[in-house]
Amino acid sequence: MPANSKKTITVSKKIAVTSPETGLDRKFTTRAKDAARRGGRTLFAPVVATEDAASVDAQGSTAPPADTTRRRRSTEGARALSETKNSTLDSRQGAEKRFSEPRRGGKLRDQKPARDSAAEPKLAQVVRESDGMIRVSKLLSEQGLCSRREADSYIARGWVWADDVRIVSLGTRVLPTAKLRLDREAEAMQEQRMTILMNKPIGYVSGQAEDGYEPASVLAVGEHQVEVEDSPFRPEHRRGLAPAGRLDIDSTGLLVLTQDGRIAKHLIGENSSVDKEYLVRVEGKLTEAGLKLLNHGLSLEGEALKPAIVRWQNEDQLNFILREGKKRQIRRMCELVGLHVVGLKRIRIGRVKLGDLPVGKWRFLRSDEAF
Repeated sequence: MPANSKKTITVSKKIAVTSPETGLDRKFTTRAKDAARRGGRTLFAPVVATEDAASVDAQGSTAPPADTTRRRRSTEGARALSETKNSTLDSRQGAEKRFSEPRRGGKLRDQKPARDSAAEPKLAQVVRESDGMIRVSKLLSEQGLCSRREADSYIARGWVWADDVRIVSLGTRVLPTAKLRLDREAEAMQEQRMTILMNKPIGYVSGQAEDGYEPASVLAVGEHQVEVEDSPFRPEHRRGLAPAGRLDIDSTGLLVLTQDGRIAKHLIGENSSVDKEYLVRVEGKLTEAGLKLLNHGLSLEGEALKPAIVRWQNEDQLNFILREGKKRQIRRMCELVGLHVVGLKRIRIGRVKLGDLPVGKWRFLRSDEAF
């Protein structure tokens, strides 16, 4: 054969590869060699000649056959599709995990974690259960021994006893059935507290000054006192003097001013049953049905009024006896049945009557009087 002649031979260049997963020998083409290396497999490269090999020229270059290329492309495409599916599945699982786990400093998006009942504190551990106890000051007031303000003062001085135990702390609580009593010092102080009966004139408010009108308490001075010989007025008599009930600015009659919290609670407390009597001069026509409504059946501000006793005093005056005292109640009741009030005078509170006390004058509640 001439020296310069070239001869093309066909060889099969296969590589024996041992798979670490199966331990079996596999054969790869030369081009798969690099891919096998990247996969970390151990290679054994004996070269053997076969009849179905790739073409190799004199310089040793190779070109894989067309069917091998197609198979390799098909395998790579299948592998890429599998990787894509796995990647999509991983992303979906990651999203589900991300949405089911709490964000930092946030709340759960979709799912709520199961509560650990053992880890949660019981309500009784957070909020103390009611034990039925009551503050001594409140119980003193409810039993009518003194006002709550007076009770705090007496407790601070050690003048209060509960079941024969001296109470010295303002926040002390006892059972509602506890037997309370006051020291003699507290009782002596209560006896010194004054209660005034006044015939309030028109133009004075019963409570604090308002709209330029003076309170009726400014009349509680020596020059307006009657029955001076029984107990002369002293400046300390006005200290802590407060009205026990209201009387409208355009009404006159009996007004009680007191320093004694027991009397105030008895007259105007939530559970007070003391009745008040009024003479009311009216204009207009009152039917029998209207008179029945005045006795029972009217409401003010959506609240039903307590039963009253209303009857004719004379041809132009009605007599009212009430057990409650809403603002301008009698005037508003009369308006509801077509009457107009032109004069109103309170003549009795409980068992204490106004009597012949002149308008603008006052006197002390006597020891033989009680509401």
